[in-house]
Amino acid sequence: MNEHWTVRVDRELCRGTGVCAGTAPRYFRLVNGRSQPVDHVVDPDEIVLDAAASCPTEAIAIEDDSGHRLAP
Repeated sequence: MNEHWTVRVDRELCRGTGVCAGTAPRYFRLVNGRSQPVDHVVDPDEIVLDAAASCPTEAIAIEDDSGHRLAP
């Protein structure tokens, strides 16, 4: 069975610094000055966790298939 991660960005917390898009452009983009995931369900990739960890406002949440929070 393939594991997947769910990626969410709290657009109220996001300040649009672009760190996530710079760190993981395959997974995040800025839209109207705020981050959003390119896809909400992704294959596990450490760069997604790196992007979440680098978010200065902790606006990025990553969960695995079981609902376990991986970040922040």
